[in-house]
Amino acid sequence: MDNVSHSVAGLIAGEIIHRSLPEEKSAEAQKTRRRLFLFCCWFASNFPDLDLILTPLLPSPLGYLLHHRGHTHTIVYALPQALLLMAGVWLLWPKARRLLKESAVVRKGFGLSIASGFALHLLMDYLNSYGIHPFHPFDNRWLFGDMVFIVEPFFWIAFGIPMAFTFASSLWRWFFAGLLFVLPIFGLYAGLLPWFSFLILLLIAGILIAVSTKSQPNSTAPFVLAAMLGLCFVGVQSFASGFAKRTIIEQLGRLEPKASFVDASASSYPTNPFCWSFTSFEANEEGNFYRLKRGYLSLAPTLLTVDRCPKNLSADDHSTLSKDSNDQIFYQGEERGDLAYFRKMAQENCHIGAWLRFARMPLVKEDEALDLRFARGPRGNFTTLKLKEFRDLACATNVPPWTPPRADLIGGTK
Repeated sequence: MDNVSHSVAGLIAGEIIHRSLPEEKSAEAQKTRRRLFLFCCWFASNFPDLDLILTPLLPSPLGYLLHHRGHTHTIVYALPQALLLMAGVWLLWPKARRLLKESAVVRKGFGLSIASGFALHLLMDYLNSYGIHPFHPFDNRWLFGDMVFIVEPFFWIAFGIPMAFTFASSLWRWFFAGLLFVLPIFGLYAGLLPWFSFLILLLIAGILIAVSTKSQPNSTAPFVLAAMLGLCFVGVQSFASGFAKRTIIEQLGRLEPKASFVDASASSYPTNPFCWSFTSFEANEEGNFYRLKRGYLSLAPTLLTVDRCPKNLSADDHSTLSKDSNDQIFYQGEERGDLAYFRKMAQENCHIGAWLRFARMPLVKEDEALDLRFARGPRGNFTTLKLKEFRDLACATNVPPWTPPRADLIGGTK
């Protein structure tokens, strides 16, 4: 997820923890406690993304692909991160240190804030198609949620509005509330966000503003409501994602019955459970090929045909339906590869083997390899491995042991 979503989710959790615990003896201690819990939840909700400093351990793009969302995004390695955060607070924040010494309630909330922050980061990163492998070193497999777009304005509004209304000044309240709508307004203007999605965000904001302004000063109501709205949104997206994948499998089976469905990566449009982009992977052992198809899907074609889904999530126009497309599904493109060559390269080329520890929708060509989940970026595909650049390089020694997403086809890698 984007770091604004991580941040507002962490702040909401910290506020709920603070308001749910008994008050401290003095107003000053209460004020320091709130700052401590909010800071720890916010920082822990972003801390794992500091793994970007590890990317130089491997040549590009392997460093980013294998070390981002790597060890710091696991349950086991959350422990040393938590200890580092605790030590930093203890050493660098005298007021917080004194409060932690004096109050058992603060110590309890301190631990809850840090644990909640790290848990939220892992759970939110799981929601999208990029994936995480949280159970390393016991299980190195990737887990993919495939249910929420990586930048989701619903979280900005649902979690950000109650936090904006904790400011004493009305000017600051409305300033930060308005700031949260910059992304949705841009999305509406750019064609990424349909009107009904924008209206949903306005409705959510209105409800939360009303609850925030009418609640008692120390009430948890607006923050608990925000958390419940977030959980409901994830539930809707989870149901829609499962429906989308079943639809994709059914449609693909009609096109080529002899090909075996292997996997589908799905991503919703922002605040839009009806429109989805997808990449599918099929294998045909008899024909010795694998096939990847990319496209778009509408879950409610009678109300919203696929050509009316937002068009600017990629540079590709899908206003004109192509061959095999219909009102529900649009196939943007298809790529085929040699299955035997794919397996041979996975076993014999250590650079491809390392790259495959990340690639979920891999296309391996003679000159390059790329993961087609990310083929729509404005700067090209950031996963592209140029084989010519690696031809004379020794095998890397800092390759994490992640299980290749396509181990179902290739087994272990070199």
